[in-house]
Amino acid sequence: MTTTSNTATIPPQALEGLKVIELGQLIAGPFAGKTLADFGADVIKIEPPAAEGAAGGDPLRQWRMLHNGTSVWWQFQSRNKKSVVLDLRTEEGRDIVRRLIDEADVVIENFKPGTMEKWGMAYEDLSQRNPGLIMLRISGYGQTGPYRERPGFAVVAEAMGGMRYLNAEPGRVPVRAGVSLGDTLAGLHGAIGILLALQARQRSISPEAPKGRGQVVDVALYEAVFNCMESLLPEFSAFGAIRQPAGSALPGIAPSNAYPCADGMVVIGGNGDSIFKRLMIAIARDDLATDPELASNPGRVKRVAEIDAAIGAWTATRPVDQVLDVLNAASVPVGRIYNAQDIAHDPHYRARDMILPVTTHDGLTVEVPGIIPKLSGTPGVIQRRGPMLGEDTEAVLAALKKP
Repeated sequence: MTTTSNTATIPPQALEGLKVIELGQLIAGPFAGKTLADFGADVIKIEPPAAEGAAGGDPLRQWRMLHNGTSVWWQFQSRNKKSVVLDLRTEEGRDIVRRLIDEADVVIENFKPGTMEKWGMAYEDLSQRNPGLIMLRISGYGQTGPYRERPGFAVVAEAMGGMRYLNAEPGRVPVRAGVSLGDTLAGLHGAIGILLALQARQRSISPEAPKGRGQVVDVALYEAVFNCMESLLPEFSAFGAIRQPAGSALPGIAPSNAYPCADGMVVIGGNGDSIFKRLMIAIARDDLATDPELASNPGRVKRVAEIDAAIGAWTATRPVDQVLDVLNAASVPVGRIYNAQDIAHDPHYRARDMILPVTTHDGLTVEVPGIIPKLSGTPGVIQRRGPMLGEDTEAVLAALKKP
């Protein structure tokens, strides 16, 4: 189990004892914080107070579909965190945050570069007070370079990182994936960077640095996207090839595509040599299965249109369930294209605790994505629902050491 309300049953936590101050808002920085909190880190989220015409708190609280004024998305992004309200526009608020950071291992921020410096919280200043501090800084373009001061959102990062250009049908306007992939990828890279920096800090422990030395983890949204673009740059560098959009196909790897069925669509990955043979036999195209030119990927790429047509002709006359049954029996990778309802009703998701219930403060049960990766000895746990705005301010500040 990865969710519990009884602290006595909580298994050992991989990041238990790690103290994190989260200053970021919306998606990228808070996603990194969520990832750490899922594995036991004590994540204290600093949120702004309500101002004239604004509800206060992380703007994500008001994004998309709301229950009693709060986004249900909040229950996923901010689970396991504590909420403390402080006004970073005031010296009093900044002073309290500095004191919290003095006692922390990690601080996460995803403001425009220069904002922390403007507030008197540059890493150089904070690390003088806390030499072991690790600071994750997520921004659109990074902390250096000619674009560092430009505002950056995931939608722009996905475009600059090369993803948006490819995400289209040939000759049509590129589309977005439907979620903020640039933010999530940056958050994951940020969490990895923090773990790397913690390992390096542990190795740097010495009499002069009893807690070890911290460092800055600099993550740019566009770089997080670019890091996942596979062959895009090497192929241009080596051959001058500019990879082009190809819809649901995967150019240069065949067959791998979406195919119409009598009552929907499926995705099939038949691009392994032995898999391709099993696929062709399953669809009664033994002639293609035994064709020597199609025995390896380069030959299949040359005749991909013919192969796709053969697969599509077979799937088009059969319902999705039949296609799944036949190809699964043949050990060919195949899948239905899921929507939210498909995910919620899938028994495999539930068997692996990838759909877990969280109860809000006012009694609404919301199902949220489970925790990954799955650790055998120190699995992640959902210990707390997403906090109400400022819910933990009094308790956190009462425990703060006096200046």
